[in-house]
Amino acid sequence: MRSFKVCQCGAPLQLIEEPTPEPVGTQVLLKVLASGVCHSDIHIWDGYYELGGGKRLQLLERGIKLPLTLGHENVGEVVAVGSEVRDVPIGSVRLVNPWIGCGECEVCRRGEENLCRTPRNLGVFSDGGYADYLIAPHPRHLFEIGDLSPAQAAPLACSGVTAFSALKKVEAILLRQPIVIMGAGGVGLMALLLVKAMGGKGVVMVDIDPAKREAALKAGALAVVDGRAPDAAQQIVEVTGGGAAAVVDFVGAGETVRLAVEALVPKAGRIVVVGFFGGEVSIPTPYFPMRAMTIQGSYVGSLPDMKALLDLVSRSGMPPMPVQTRPLEDANAALDELKAGKVVGRVVLTPAG
Repeated sequence: MRSFKVCQCGAPLQLIEEPTPEPVGTQVLLKVLASGVCHSDIHIWDGYYELGGGKRLQLLERGIKLPLTLGHENVGEVVAVGSEVRDVPIGSVRLVNPWIGCGECEVCRRGEENLCRTPRNLGVFSDGGYADYLIAPHPRHLFEIGDLSPAQAAPLACSGVTAFSALKKVEAILLRQPIVIMGAGGVGLMALLLVKAMGGKGVVMVDIDPAKREAALKAGALAVVDGRAPDAAQQIVEVTGGGAAAVVDFVGAGETVRLAVEALVPKAGRIVVVGFFGGEVSIPTPYFPMRAMTIQGSYVGSLPDMKALLDLVSRSGMPPMPVQTRPLEDANAALDELKAGKVVGRVVLTPAG
């Protein structure tokens, strides 16, 4: 089979021909029909996260091993199963949850494998879907997609569940009043559309790219703000009628977190940081008690989150997310375009054509 692997951080992915794996035990082998290209792939490709102050978190020091096949947003057709697998029909099409833990610790037993201390995430710590075939370690990580096409469904495995999990953390607020979203990339646009599906009051979208701000308006944003405008915080305060009660930051840069703090309501504002862009921010510690302010992280989503998201999509329909399909051979070009900020929505590789 063909697979595109990171063999050296920062270098182009290498096309490798290797034997198709055979599933054993609880494993399921899928023919990859769609594999989304995500910003997290860029960080893995580069090999680090920016921590600010000239410091970097080197991913090879966190247990990521090369060569590695990228791709964690995957939908595939089941072509073979291990001897312990039941009730997963050959020929069925499944979304693959990539956020996989040990399956045995307390965190995993409550369904939050995304928070396991010994992760085996597909496309991160084990081979992903930039390939003709993919191994899922257990049927619990496979989800039916109903009437969705593989290209539509694949981004739900990361973009969708990441956005949904973050929004659930401010659900009580978004049901009462508009929230602010930082970053109109693939995850931010998905979140904008999910707010509507969840019955939310709307979104003010912040982005530095005019094309992405325009895409957000077309997708239903109440208003857009240029994050680099000198008065960006004041614009957000004005358009939200006194400040943002909740900000979900899908960029995760020092500048965006700082802007979120400046644009919050005077009391009890919430910030959920999701993105990995990197940097650092200095916040006066008295702000936390004086303003009853909360800053919280959110990392992808759990198995219950994935199920709830797919239930929501089955009831309300798939959010009309812009999706471009490209052949597997375009993996390097797709990553280059995403890194350069040229992608609106999601690029999905289609190894099976």
